[in-house]
Amino acid sequence: MSEQLWPPSEYHAQIERLRAAIGDAIYLVELVPSPMQLGVRVHGAPRILLDVMDFPRPDPARGLNPHFILLDDGRGINLGRIARISRRPFDPAPKDLLYLGGRVQQQRLFGPRRLSRAFIHHQTRLALGRLLGHPDPREP
Repeated sequence: MSEQLWPPSEYHAQIERLRAAIGDAIYLVELVPSPMQLGVRVHGAPRILLDVMDFPRPDPARGLNPHFILLDDGRGINLGRIARISRRPFDPAPKDLLYLGGRVQQQRLFGPRRLSRAFIHHQTRLALGRLLGHPDPREP
């Protein structure tokens, strides 16, 4: 049941940890979506966390959380676009984690992949069939 809550129950505790870290150096792992895949960008250089602010139009369907962070490089990033914020850049200990993207990280980055031999076989046959003028057998 708690997995269906949005934001997740641990979200507000993470916001409080972030607010306590205002003015500190933090390290980000950002989500980088593209039309084909979801990647991550690991920043090895620290950024100073200037503020944690309310986001005026959160939208779980678009991955926009109710808060965003303001950084010393002039960027504001919605927490829905962040996989991890920590006090250490690589392999942070649990005490160094300030924010963890939860469902986003688990479902999108580490979830099951559709790219199997059967999936590739099926998609290739459909594409070849369309190329040769044969309609998709599932279409009416």
